[in-house]
Amino acid sequence: MENSPEFVKTSLAGAISLGMEQGQFTGGVGCTCLNILLNYKTGCLANCAYCGLAANRNHSGPPSFIRVRWPLYSLESIVSKMEEGRHPFQRVCVSMVTHGRAVDDCCAVIRKIASRTGLPVSALITPTIMNGKDDMLRIKDSGADRVGIAIDSATEELFDSLRGKVVGGPHRWSRYMEAVDEAVFVFGEYNAGVHLIVGIGETEIEMVRIIDHFHKKGALTHLFSFYPESGSLLENNPRPSMGKYRRIQLARYLINESVCQFSDFSFSPDGKLIDFGADAAEFIEKGIPFMTSGCPGKRSSGKDGFVACNRPFGNERPSEPIRNYHYFPNSDDKRLIASQLFEDME
Repeated sequence: MENSPEFVKTSLAGAISLGMEQGQFTGGVGCTCLNILLNYKTGCLANCAYCGLAANRNHSGPPSFIRVRWPLYSLESIVSKMEEGRHPFQRVCVSMVTHGRAVDDCCAVIRKIASRTGLPVSALITPTIMNGKDDMLRIKDSGADRVGIAIDSATEELFDSLRGKVVGGPHRWSRYMEAVDEAVFVFGEYNAGVHLIVGIGETEIEMVRIIDHFHKKGALTHLFSFYPESGSLLENNPRPSMGKYRRIQLARYLINESVCQFSDFSFSPDGKLIDFGADAAEFIEKGIPFMTSGCPGKRSSGKDGFVACNRPFGNERPSEPIRNYHYFPNSDDKRLIASQLFEDME
């Protein structure tokens, strides 16, 4: 089997955008970030309960990641296609898996992409296999300008039950917390992004508290809405309500933009967000809080709401209500968002 760094996987959306796979995007939506995933014969050695790449998957079919196929190509063929210039990408993101070679191979892939494409490159890192600031510096020196850290869980207890000892996984909350500090130190304030998944067992007060915690550390947060992955331990778990997701989206935006902090929000006795400490209607009208959050691209700072990592339909299928808008919400979208904000409240 072809291993990294010579061979890598890319999302089906990325492969279609490069002309390496057949297909088209619903409604003309484009993919503006090329996601690269390292690949090894042994696969990923972690056991995260919600991931289709986990070693403990409960079926023998080909692994999926974010519910889609990730075709395997030589890195050279991908870079050569990008050098032709006929692609929509504004950024490339190179993602590690839990494997002993992943840091070295991530650096090799970043060097090749950064030197030959002229695009900004992010690294989605696995702190468990990294040697602190030294490896963080190696990633930066390879050409990455930002890093992402998929902590996913809002509390240490959830992290341990879904990614750590409880499921026989190698990841530890304390190591991931250290990595956030290391990333901010090496890459600078707000050039590190923490991924969080809404709907894997946390309360809203727990999610808002951890978003505020990371912002105070100098890290941005990027939201995903849980969608059960076939073959994962959580394949039968429900998705979060749209109301819960909308409230967390708005709270995240207010915190990341330094409009509010945790103490400004109010919660119900069961932990639901009931007041934002700001005029929700004003920020619904902006639309930006409900767009995909992620790294900016070559032509945007991200402050205008447009990010390179737009992940079209990454949180839902095209036939379902949109959770992360990959375009600027129109007036009909904003009315829908307003109706969704508290629709699940009793």
